[in-house]
Amino acid sequence: MSDRHGPVLGRQVSSPNRYTPDLLEPIDRAAQRRAAGLEASRFRGEDVWRCHEVSWLNARGRPVVSPLRIRVPCTSPATMESKSLKLYLNAFMQEYVSGEDDVLKAVAADVGGVCGAPVAVTPLGSATSGSEPDAWTGCSLDDLDVAVDVYERNPSLLAAGGEYASERLCTHLFASVCPVTGQPDWGSFFVEYSGPRLDRDALLRYLVSYRRHAAFHETVVEQVFTDLLIRCACERLTVHGCFLRRGGIDINPFRSTDTDTAPSLRSTRR
Repeated sequence: MSDRHGPVLGRQVSSPNRYTPDLLEPIDRAAQRRAAGLEASRFRGEDVWRCHEVSWLNARGRPVVSPLRIRVPCTSPATMESKSLKLYLNAFMQEYVSGEDDVLKAVAADVGGVCGAPVAVTPLGSATSGSEPDAWTGCSLDDLDVAVDVYERNPSLLAAGGEYASERLCTHLFASVCPVTGQPDWGSFFVEYSGPRLDRDALLRYLVSYRRHAAFHETVVEQVFTDLLIRCACERLTVHGCFLRRGGIDINPFRSTDTDTAPSLRSTRR
Protein backbone atom coordinates (compact mmCIF):
# COMPACT_ATOMS: atom_id res chain seq x y z
CA MET A 1 0.00 0.00 0.00
CA SER A 2 1.14 3.52 -0.70
CA ASP A 3 1.36 6.12 2.02
CA ARG A 4 -0.08 9.62 1.82
CA HIS A 5 3.03 10.83 0.07
CA GLY A 6 2.39 8.70 -3.02
CA PRO A 7 2.70 9.77 -6.66
CA VAL A 8 -0.49 11.88 -6.81
CA LEU A 9 -0.77 14.02 -3.68
CA GLY A 10 1.10 17.31 -3.91
CA ARG A 11 1.79 17.03 -7.65
CA GLN A 12 0.10 18.41 -10.74
CA VAL A 13 -1.54 15.50 -12.55
CA SER A 14 -3.71 15.65 -15.67
CA SER A 15 -7.22 14.23 -15.46
CA PRO A 16 -7.70 11.09 -17.59
CA ASN A 17 -10.27 10.91 -20.36
CA ARG A 18 -11.51 7.39 -19.65
CA TYR A 19 -12.62 5.28 -16.71
CA THR A 20 -9.40 4.19 -14.99
CA PRO A 21 -9.79 2.23 -11.72
CA ASP A 22 -6.02 1.99 -11.29
CA LEU A 23 -5.93 5.69 -10.42
CA LEU A 24 -7.17 4.98 -6.88
CA GLU A 25 -4.40 4.92 -4.29
CA PRO A 26 -4.80 3.16 -0.91
CA ILE A 27 -3.50 4.53 2.37
CA ASP A 28 -2.66 2.07 5.12
CA ARG A 29 -4.70 2.97 8.20
CA ALA A 30 -2.50 0.98 10.58
CA ALA A 31 0.61 2.89 9.53
CA GLN A 32 -1.11 6.25 10.00
CA ARG A 33 -2.40 5.27 13.44
CA ARG A 34 0.92 3.82 14.52
CA ALA A 35 2.69 7.07 13.63
CA ALA A 36 0.13 9.06 15.66
CA GLY A 37 0.08 6.67 18.63
CA LEU A 38 -3.58 5.78 18.13
CA GLU A 39 -5.35 2.53 19.05
CA ALA A 40 -8.14 1.50 16.70
CA SER A 41 -9.75 -0.65 19.40
CA ARG A 42 -10.94 2.51 21.19
CA PHE A 43 -13.52 3.55 18.58
CA ARG A 44 -16.05 2.57 15.95
CA GLY A 45 -17.28 4.58 13.00
CA GLU A 46 -16.79 5.43 9.37
CA ASP A 47 -15.49 8.04 6.95
CA VAL A 48 -18.17 9.72 4.85
CA TRP A 49 -16.89 11.07 1.54
CA ARG A 50 -19.25 13.49 -0.23
CA CYS A 51 -18.26 13.75 -3.88
CA HIS A 52 -19.90 16.75 -5.54
CA GLU A 53 -18.25 16.63 -8.99
CA VAL A 54 -19.42 13.39 -10.62
CA SER A 55 -20.64 13.25 -14.21
CA TRP A 56 -20.83 10.91 -17.19
CA LEU A 57 -22.55 10.67 -20.60
CA ASN A 58 -25.80 8.81 -21.20
CA ALA A 59 -26.37 6.62 -24.25
CA ARG A 60 -27.27 9.69 -26.34
CA GLY A 61 -24.17 11.60 -25.27
CA ARG A 62 -25.96 13.99 -22.89
CA PRO A 63 -24.11 14.68 -19.63
CA VAL A 64 -25.58 13.36 -16.40
CA VAL A 65 -24.54 14.95 -13.09
CA SER A 66 -25.04 12.97 -9.88
CA PRO A 67 -23.02 13.72 -6.72
CA LEU A 68 -22.22 10.65 -4.62
CA ARG A 69 -21.81 9.73 -0.98
CA ILE A 70 -19.25 7.02 -0.14
CA ARG A 71 -19.21 5.43 3.33
CA VAL A 72 -15.97 3.66 4.26
CA PRO A 73 -15.87 1.79 7.59
CA CYS A 74 -13.04 2.86 9.88
CA THR A 75 -12.21 -0.84 10.31
CA SER A 76 -11.11 -1.12 6.68
CA PRO A 77 -7.38 -1.88 6.25
CA ALA A 78 -7.00 1.18 4.03
CA THR A 79 -8.64 4.41 3.05
CA MET A 80 -8.23 6.43 -0.14
CA GLU A 81 -5.91 9.24 -1.07
CA SER A 82 -8.32 12.07 -1.80
CA LYS A 83 -6.69 13.45 -4.94
CA SER A 84 -6.59 9.98 -6.46
CA LEU A 85 -10.34 9.68 -5.83
CA LYS A 86 -10.92 13.04 -7.52
CA LEU A 87 -8.97 11.91 -10.61
CA TYR A 88 -10.76 8.56 -10.62
CA LEU A 89 -14.19 10.24 -10.56
CA ASN A 90 -13.14 12.78 -13.20
CA ALA A 91 -12.37 9.85 -15.50
CA PHE A 92 -16.11 9.13 -15.84
CA MET A 93 -16.67 12.46 -17.63
CA GLN A 94 -16.37 11.08 -21.17
CA GLU A 95 -17.67 7.58 -20.45
CA TYR A 96 -20.96 6.46 -21.98
CA VAL A 97 -22.97 4.84 -19.19
CA SER A 98 -26.37 3.16 -19.54
CA GLY A 99 -27.57 4.17 -16.09
CA GLU A 100 -26.65 5.54 -12.67
CA ASP A 101 -26.68 2.07 -11.10
CA ASP A 102 -23.72 1.09 -13.28
CA VAL A 103 -21.70 3.99 -11.87
CA LEU A 104 -22.69 3.21 -8.28
CA LYS A 105 -21.72 -0.44 -8.68
CA ALA A 106 -18.40 0.41 -10.33
CA VAL A 107 -17.44 2.95 -7.66
CA ALA A 108 -18.44 0.57 -4.85
CA ALA A 109 -16.39 -2.26 -6.36
CA ASP A 110 -13.33 -0.13 -7.11
CA VAL A 111 -13.25 1.81 -3.83
CA GLY A 112 -14.06 -1.30 -1.81
CA GLY A 113 -11.25 -3.14 -3.53
CA VAL A 114 -8.75 -0.41 -2.71
CA CYS A 115 -9.92 -0.05 0.90
CA GLY A 116 -10.11 -3.79 1.51
CA ALA A 117 -13.70 -3.72 2.82
CA PRO A 118 -17.25 -3.31 1.50
CA VAL A 119 -18.27 0.33 1.09
CA ALA A 120 -21.68 1.93 0.56
CA VAL A 121 -22.12 4.24 -2.43
CA THR A 122 -25.36 6.18 -2.90
CA PRO A 123 -26.49 9.32 -4.73
CA LEU A 124 -25.86 12.29 -2.48
CA GLY A 125 -29.42 13.55 -2.92
CA SER A 126 -31.29 10.26 -2.51
CA ALA A 127 -33.62 9.42 0.35
CA THR A 128 -31.52 6.39 1.30
CA SER A 129 -28.35 8.47 1.52
CA GLY A 130 -29.79 11.09 3.86
CA SER A 131 -31.13 13.85 1.62
CA GLU A 132 -32.71 15.49 4.66
CA PRO A 133 -29.77 16.11 7.00
CA ASP A 134 -30.29 16.23 10.73
CA ALA A 135 -30.00 19.63 12.35
CA TRP A 136 -27.47 19.62 15.18
CA THR A 137 -29.34 20.60 18.33
CA GLY A 138 -26.35 20.98 20.63
CA CYS A 139 -24.63 24.01 22.11
CA SER A 140 -22.13 26.03 20.06
CA LEU A 141 -18.79 26.95 21.62
CA ASP A 142 -18.17 29.71 19.10
CA ASP A 143 -19.37 32.65 21.20
CA LEU A 144 -17.15 31.85 24.18
CA ASP A 145 -14.87 34.80 24.90
CA VAL A 146 -11.71 32.83 25.56
CA ALA A 147 -8.08 33.90 25.31
CA VAL A 148 -6.04 31.53 23.11
CA ASP A 149 -2.28 31.41 22.62
CA VAL A 150 -1.61 27.74 21.77
CA TYR A 151 -1.84 26.70 18.11
CA GLU A 152 -0.17 23.29 18.16
CA ARG A 153 -2.16 20.28 19.36
CA ASN A 154 -2.04 20.22 23.15
CA PRO A 155 -4.23 17.62 24.94
CA SER A 156 -3.22 19.05 28.34
CA LEU A 157 -5.55 21.98 27.62
CA LEU A 158 -8.56 19.71 28.18
CA ALA A 159 -10.30 19.72 31.55
CA ALA A 160 -13.34 17.96 33.00
CA GLY A 161 -14.70 17.12 36.41
CA GLY A 162 -17.45 17.60 38.91
CA GLU A 163 -20.98 16.68 38.03
CA TYR A 164 -22.00 14.05 35.49
CA ALA A 165 -23.29 15.44 32.19
CA SER A 166 -24.66 14.36 28.82
CA GLU A 167 -24.13 17.09 26.24
CA ARG A 168 -23.87 17.87 22.54
CA LEU A 169 -21.32 20.56 21.71
CA CYS A 170 -20.01 21.98 18.45
CA THR A 171 -17.66 24.52 16.92
CA HIS A 172 -17.25 25.89 13.40
CA LEU A 173 -13.88 27.49 14.25
CA PHE A 174 -11.80 24.39 13.60
CA ALA A 175 -8.77 24.35 11.31
CA SER A 176 -5.77 22.08 10.88
CA VAL A 177 -3.08 21.84 8.19
CA CYS A 178 -2.52 19.35 5.39
CA PRO A 179 0.89 17.78 6.12
CA VAL A 180 1.79 17.57 2.43
CA THR A 181 0.54 20.82 0.89
CA GLY A 182 0.64 23.00 4.01
CA GLN A 183 -2.81 24.35 3.15
CA PRO A 184 -5.42 24.87 5.90
CA ASP A 185 -8.20 22.32 6.27
CA TRP A 186 -11.33 24.09 7.55
CA GLY A 187 -14.11 22.26 9.33
CA SER A 188 -16.78 21.92 11.98
CA PHE A 189 -16.50 19.57 14.95
CA PHE A 190 -19.44 17.96 16.73
CA VAL A 191 -18.93 16.29 20.12
CA GLU A 192 -21.53 14.28 22.01
CA TYR A 193 -20.56 12.72 25.33
CA SER A 194 -21.66 11.40 28.70
CA GLY A 195 -19.30 11.61 31.66
CA PRO A 196 -17.65 14.25 33.85
CA ARG A 197 -18.76 17.66 32.57
CA LEU A 198 -16.33 19.10 30.04
CA ASP A 199 -14.93 22.56 30.68
CA ARG A 200 -16.22 24.32 27.57
CA ASP A 201 -13.58 27.05 27.55
CA ALA A 202 -10.90 24.37 27.80
CA LEU A 203 -12.49 22.31 25.02
CA LEU A 204 -12.54 25.28 22.66
CA ARG A 205 -8.91 26.14 23.44
CA TYR A 206 -7.97 22.52 22.79
CA LEU A 207 -9.77 22.37 19.43
CA VAL A 208 -8.26 25.71 18.37
CA SER A 209 -4.81 24.31 19.23
CA TYR A 210 -5.01 22.23 16.03
CA ARG A 211 -4.68 25.39 13.95
CA ARG A 212 -1.04 24.67 13.05
CA HIS A 213 -1.24 20.91 13.59
CA ALA A 214 -0.34 18.96 10.44
CA ALA A 215 -2.37 15.77 10.03
CA PHE A 216 -4.95 14.25 7.73
CA HIS A 217 -8.68 14.45 8.48
CA GLU A 218 -9.06 10.88 9.76
CA THR A 219 -6.06 11.17 12.07
CA VAL A 220 -7.22 14.52 13.44
CA VAL A 221 -10.66 13.16 14.37
CA GLU A 222 -9.15 10.05 15.95
CA GLN A 223 -6.73 12.20 17.96
CA VAL A 224 -9.57 14.41 19.24
CA PHE A 225 -11.64 11.34 20.10
CA THR A 226 -8.77 9.61 21.91
CA ASP A 227 -7.76 12.71 23.88
CA LEU A 228 -11.32 13.30 25.08
CA LEU A 229 -11.88 9.64 25.92
CA ILE A 230 -8.70 9.29 27.98
CA ARG A 231 -8.14 12.73 29.51
CA CYS A 232 -11.78 13.50 30.27
CA ALA A 233 -12.90 9.97 31.20
CA CYS A 234 -15.92 10.05 28.90
CA GLU A 235 -18.18 7.03 29.34
CA ARG A 236 -19.86 7.55 25.98
CA LEU A 237 -18.35 9.64 23.22
CA THR A 238 -18.95 10.59 19.60
CA VAL A 239 -16.75 12.94 17.56
CA HIS A 240 -17.74 13.96 14.04
CA GLY A 241 -15.39 16.13 12.01
CA CYS A 242 -17.05 17.72 8.97
CA PHE A 243 -14.39 19.29 6.76
CA LEU A 244 -15.07 21.72 3.94
CA ARG A 245 -14.70 20.41 0.43
CA ARG A 246 -11.49 20.54 -1.54
CA GLY A 247 -11.33 19.45 -5.17
CA GLY A 248 -15.06 18.77 -5.12
CA ILE A 249 -14.84 16.32 -2.20
CA ASP A 250 -15.49 16.81 1.51
CA ILE A 251 -14.37 14.16 4.00
CA ASN A 252 -16.26 13.62 7.25
CA PRO A 253 -14.65 11.15 9.68
CA PHE A 254 -16.98 9.89 12.41
CA ARG A 255 -15.75 8.05 15.52
CA SER A 256 -17.88 6.77 18.39
CA THR A 257 -17.98 4.41 21.33
CA ASP A 258 -21.56 3.43 20.43
CA THR A 259 -22.35 3.38 16.74
CA ASP A 260 -20.81 2.72 13.33
CA THR A 261 -22.95 5.05 11.21
CA ALA A 262 -22.61 8.81 10.94
CA PRO A 263 -25.67 11.08 10.71
CA SER A 264 -26.04 13.52 7.82
CA LEU A 265 -25.58 16.87 9.50
CA ARG A 266 -26.87 20.15 8.11
CA SER A 267 -24.39 23.04 8.26
CA THR A 268 -24.46 26.53 6.79
CA ARG A 269 -20.80 26.07 5.84
CA ARG A 270 -21.40 22.99 3.65
